[in-house]
Amino acid sequence: KQDRLRDFMQKRERGELLIQKVNKLQDNLLKKIQLSVSKDGFVHFGDTVMLLNPDNKPSVENYPGVCGSLTLAVNLDEISMYSAASLQAPCGVSAVKSVDPMGRNTFCILSADGRAVGEPIRFGQNFGLGTTGGFSDQMLYLASDHKSFIRFAKKSYLQQVFLTNELSYLTCWQATFLDPQLRLEYEGFPVPANSKMIITHCHTNRSLAVPRKF
Repeated sequence: KQDRLRDFMQKRERGELLIQKVNKLQDNLLKKIQLSVSKDGFVHFGDTVMLLNPDNKPSVENYPGVCGSLTLAVNLDEISMYSAASLQAPCGVSAVKSVDPMGRNTFCILSADGRAVGEPIRFGQNFGLGTTGGFSDQMLYLASDHKSFIRFAKKSYLQQVFLTNELSYLTCWQATFLDPQLRLEYEGFPVPANSKMIITHCHTNRSLAVPRKF
């Protein structure tokens, strides 16, 4: 018993108890984050943003899907509590109803070559989306790949979106102008902040989406 108590006390001092790890994980993921404020009306490399899917509730009652605005976030259901000291790659993402910026649903816009920090993002230009999950010692990158028999989103069975710790062609995205009739005209123009747009995965040419019923 004394050995168990001594082991317990030592783990508690080092913060290695499971409850301590879980509390630290929650504190980081739910920590409030300050979003970037645009001074010129555009989105820039290095900005901290949320990816929001606006409410699309139809006029009919008893709509079977999820209503309200949703934000892209780290999926807490896929995090192992036994390794809760930090986020582990690969890590799943999901949509949550919280529109308050916090560690789990904020992303940093990354330049493909790392030299364009502070410059406006342009329609049709490659960029990455990274999140720290509220931790200070790591960054995971939003990625996707072609759907296969063994690789697909668990609930919707669509193309999987996930977080990885390696930058590659799987982590490249582009902003596409919403109106298809004006899309070519706006190619190369700066992306306005707080505007509706389509975020397209470069490798698969699939757009980021939130299936609201499955």
